[in-house]
Amino acid sequence: MPLALDQKSIVVTGGAGFLGRHVVAELERRGAKQVFVPRSVEFDLVDGDAVRRLLDHARPDVVIHLAAVVGGIGANRRHPGRFFYENLMMGAQLVEEARRRDVEKFVAVGTVCSYPKHVPVPFREETLWDGYPEETNAPYGLAKKMLLVQAQAYRAEYGFNTIFLLPVNLYGPGDNFDPSSSHVIPALIRKFVEAHEAREPVVEVWGTGKASREFLFVEDAAEAIVLATERYESDEPVNLGTGSEITIRDLAEEIRLAVGYEGELRFDASKPDGQPRRQLEISRAAEGFGFRAGTHFDVGLRRTIDWYLENR
Repeated sequence: MPLALDQKSIVVTGGAGFLGRHVVAELERRGAKQVFVPRSVEFDLVDGDAVRRLLDHARPDVVIHLAAVVGGIGANRRHPGRFFYENLMMGAQLVEEARRRDVEKFVAVGTVCSYPKHVPVPFREETLWDGYPEETNAPYGLAKKMLLVQAQAYRAEYGFNTIFLLPVNLYGPGDNFDPSSSHVIPALIRKFVEAHEAREPVVEVWGTGKASREFLFVEDAAEAIVLATERYESDEPVNLGTGSEITIRDLAEEIRLAVGYEGELRFDASKPDGQPRRQLEISRAAEGFGFRAGTHFDVGLRRTIDWYLENR
């Protein structure tokens, strides 16, 4: 039977962030009345005492763990130690303390960065352990993948109901457009908008442009997470995506045209591409809890650009 969200107390870590705001809205749309969003100024989840205070204060039936220290390739290269430690400690302590308090269900949200650098496309959940992740984001990806190890171990030993979800790169209104830490879509949108307005002759993009990525609109990701919270009970990890990929070159061209920039697009091959390709096999999510992404990429991209133009 689906979990009755309207009867549960739910903690959403990271619920004030980009993805979290949409997850909270989707929970409320589905009838959830008791949703608590901890703020980092009061509950620093890297600190075990703060984790214990949070769970004793909120007394949740369900925890959806979205909180993470994240960024694009540049941020991962600058902060590999921080990204590993803080993501690892948040996840490990939350699962352990939730287990001690008999939380009914724990939803752990990981990352596509956990996949090996070289793995057959589309990525199948069974290949998650078939190699080492791409080097620039391996510390982050491995820290998040430890949530899967912990989830399966705790289910085996304690019967603790934990599920593990693997979303691809997200995008949409409300994304992070800070060039020092943003991911590729918001970074390119900002670059092209500013270049268009300043009439700059060239926009430079990291890498060769040959790498590919798969993107999931943030509202679709929120729907998937809430559906899994309601309906998914297996210890097997689940991909969340659209099942389609686009090269960085084609992505940049699409954003350039959407913004109206008419200058030159130049790729800097001295900068890293990151993982060569990303595309997920998505049948497990469809079969396990009925999720299929509903937002066409062109529509989601246009909404993201419009949001940035209105809110920057």
